Amino acid sequence: MAEQITSASATAKTVRIAPRKARLVLELIKGKSAAEAMAILQFTPRSGSPIVAKVLKSAIANAEHNYDLDSQSLVVSEAYVNEGPTLKRFRPRAKGSASPINKRTSHITIVVSEEE
Repeated sequence: MAEQITSASATAKTVRIAPRKARLVLELIKGKSAAEAMAILQFTPRSGSPIVAKVLKSAIANAEHNYDLDSQSLVVSEAYVNEGPTLKRFRPRAKGSASPINKRTSHITIVVSEEE
C-alpha cells in the first residue's frame, strides 16, 4: 500500500539577498494558492520578488513533473528562509581604518501541497 505524496518543494541555496529582505516577500505568499502567489510576486516591487518567484515556479514544476500533482490545486504550505554563508568585505574609512561589510546570502525553501 503506497502512500500518496501530496507535496513538493524547491530550494535555492546561497542566493545573494539578505534573509531579512527575502522573509518580507515570503510572508506575502504563505498559505495562498500557487497561482495567487505568482500574481502577488509579479506585482510586488521588492528586490526579493523575482528570486522567490523563480523558486515558487520550480516547486510547482517539481510537483507536476515528479509527483503528478495538479498545478491548479497547489497551495504554498511552507515558505522559509535560512541564512547562508556571509561574504565578509571591508570598506576603507577615514585615517587609514576600515569598517566591515557583511554581504549576506540566503537559502530559500518553498513547499507546495495539494488542497484538501
